[in-house]
Amino acid sequence: QLQLVESGGGLVQPGGSLRLSCAASGFTLDYYAIGWFRQAPGKEREGVSCISSSGGNTNYADSVKGRFTITRDNAKNTVYLQMNILKPEDTAVYYCAAAPRYYSDVEDEYDYWGQGTKVTVSS
Repeated sequence: QLQLVESGGGLVQPGGSLRLSCAASGFTLDYYAIGWFRQAPGKEREGVSCISSSGGNTNYADSVKGRFTITRDNAKNTVYLQMNILKPEDTAVYYCAAAPRYYSDVEDEYDYWGQGTKVTVSS
């Protein structure tokens, strides 16, 4: 069974950091682009960052550029999202997703989704 599981969410103060993990089971991530998306209360889901299957190409939403870093460890079948200098507006449920292609920044191309991990940035 193909499954993605996110972890690492929680409550953090503004300016703090969190590292989210996205672990795959039932398939290898080697041939998949991975994206991180988020959905804040009352808002549409939006793309945060994506990384190519090799890790050589990455992309970030303007709102997180310079603060978030996406990486992957294919040997561990896991993708990470390091989030620094967190702001209250980063509060959302964060989802990772896999697209069966080298690279994608198109949400519709992502076929497999995790259940999400909640991030709350508040003092």
